[in-house]
Amino acid sequence: MIGTLVNAGAILIGTSIGCLLKGGINKKYEGALFTAMGLAALGIGLENAINNLPKSHYPVLFIVSLAIGAVLGTSWQVDAHFNQLVASRGGKSQLSKGLVTGILLYCIGALSIVGPVMAAVKGDQTMLFTNATLDLVSSMVFGASFGWGMLFCAPVLFCWQGGIYLVAKFFSADFFSAPLVTEISIVGGFLIATTGISLLKLRDIKTLDFLPSLLVPVLFFLVKDLIRYF
Repeated sequence: MIGTLVNAGAILIGTSIGCLLKGGINKKYEGALFTAMGLAALGIGLENAINNLPKSHYPVLFIVSLAIGAVLGTSWQVDAHFNQLVASRGGKSQLSKGLVTGILLYCIGALSIVGPVMAAVKGDQTMLFTNATLDLVSSMVFGASFGWGMLFCAPVLFCWQGGIYLVAKFFSADFFSAPLVTEISIVGGFLIATTGISLLKLRDIKTLDFLPSLLVPVLFFLVKDLIRYF
């Protein structure tokens, strides 16, 4: 799991550098940074969704996933509970948006999903090292924009990639097939885009209420594989 450790470490280092730089940034430039992060999230999210839509063999799955996820997330009040948790730790509403954006950007994508599988099956850490380099740069900007609370993204990424690594190592690497990664990337792309819309203050979308949407493609492929097996 050396690649995952390096990736999590890159986020810790990058965020720390960004937070130290934040002290030297004039207050009037903070709004510009938030806008920049909103535009970046919106662009990256739409790119993920649009690039993967033509590869999908189940063109309606992302719509069903978003619909089911929205209903479940709203019922469970995921966004409200998360914001209360951040507020109880002395955080601000902007930090909660930053955490959601950072976690989704770090965790959703081919490098962050396929990387741990390649590391577990072939011992190839290349994708994770590449992802770590990208996350190092991104985390500097996140740290400068949202502060020390963004360090929380590192353990989340470690658990995410570590979980994928363990499943691929001890259960089945075949489960993380290209079609599954495609469907997760489409849904994740839309979620990342919603965080951008919120940061740009175009509309206050409770992105975390859509988080269960990411589970729908996983459950769909599990059921499909079980039906095929029996």
